Amino acid sequence: MTETTPAKKTTPRWRRWALEALIFVALFAAFQAWQMRNTPHGPAPQFVGQQIDGQAFDLTIWRQQHPDQALLIYFWADWCGVCKANAGTISSINADWPLVTIAMQSGTAEKVAETVRQREYAWPTIADPESEIFRQYGFQGVPAFIIVGPDGNISSTAIGYTSEIGLRLRLWWASQSHT
Repeated sequence: MTETTPAKKTTPRWRRWALEALIFVALFAAFQAWQMRNTPHGPAPQFVGQQIDGQAFDLTIWRQQHPDQALLIYFWADWCGVCKANAGTISSINADWPLVTIAMQSGTAEKVAETVRQREYAWPTIADPESEIFRQYGFQGVPAFIIVGPDGNISSTAIGYTSEIGLRLRLWWASQSHT
């Protein structure tokens, strides 16, 4: 007479995958929250600078020139691979929404202008070689995105790769929230 051992009950594969996906999403959300822990809320920190084409830039005046529109502030660096992957998205957004880009830790205005020319970026850009503007916004890495609503308040922040549709929806929502 042989004894049989009871069959071991296994968890269905879909349930195991769902649990793994949930853990991944929770870890991703926790990492994003940690990266964004120092980003400001409320009014967007004001800054002035000089664009790489020599034009003066003042966030307050720029906002006044775009009433009732949300604005995108995009922080990037010439050495950032993910920033290069986002370049097409930024170019597309630039065609429809007001934006300014800040090239942090990428050298002097002349060096940034050369990078922009070589890569054929047609964005309004400010060189931030010492990350002074970048530090005002409290990010821990690039690429970083700030959506400023028509009221001057930060309505959304993001760090890392961001999709075009995600940015467009955030810009649209920030503009709608004002009206």
